[in-house]
Amino acid sequence: MTKTGGSDGETAIRTLVVEDDPVLAEAHAAFAQRVPGFEIVGVAGLGAEALRMLATREVDLVLLDLYLPDMHGLDLCRTMRGRGHRADVIVVTSARDLALVRSAVSLGVVHYLLKPFSFAAFSERLHGYAEYRRRIAEKPGEAVAAGQDDVDQALAALRNAPQTPPLPKGLATATLEAVVARLRTGTRVSAADIADAVGVSRPTARRYLDHLSARRLVQREPKYGGAGRPEYVYRWLGDGPPD
Repeated sequence: MTKTGGSDGETAIRTLVVEDDPVLAEAHAAFAQRVPGFEIVGVAGLGAEALRMLATREVDLVLLDLYLPDMHGLDLCRTMRGRGHRADVIVVTSARDLALVRSAVSLGVVHYLLKPFSFAAFSERLHGYAEYRRRIAEKPGEAVAAGQDDVDQALAALRNAPQTPPLPKGLATATLEAVVARLRTGTRVSAADIADAVGVSRPTARRYLDHLSARRLVQREPKYGGAGRPEYVYRWLGDGPPD
């Protein structure tokens, strides 16, 4: 597996990606490898496969999708804990049900990251998690926290990750996810392509594309094919570094 060493001689955070979509699994692994201090030790597309990897490999962190073909991600968390696996979990999902969020927290999930997201949002959470681990790392002769400030600072590293900004008025999360899914096919698409695929008007499709462009998740490029103004096509950047 590709490794990214820790800084200042620190041990890399051994990370397991659990995601059934091969494209997203590869993207999440690539994202994690770009964050200093993280090492990918496995990629699993099934819950059962993830459990086998947890039984045979040292894992510090699981990047977990909730909707797996053979089991729900939270059932995987419960099984992990029941078998004594202490790896932390960051949920990476499109599930927005607050009941799931509460259940995730009760199972020790340290972050809950909603798809679609930018590398910046992903990186912020991994940096925060790494800082949390650094602050709670047990030093020789320090088996307990020195005081309340130590505890507060350690937990603050997890709490202070920036929230995803709300969508502009008139844009819907479900439609945005459908637009992103079309963009993720890897081809350059126009507003007309998006409108046809998602079932919205071209002006509405342009609003979603402009929103993603402003967040640097897509790149807009002119397409010249005849007289008059050029048509613009859009290329997805969300699973890689912005140009």
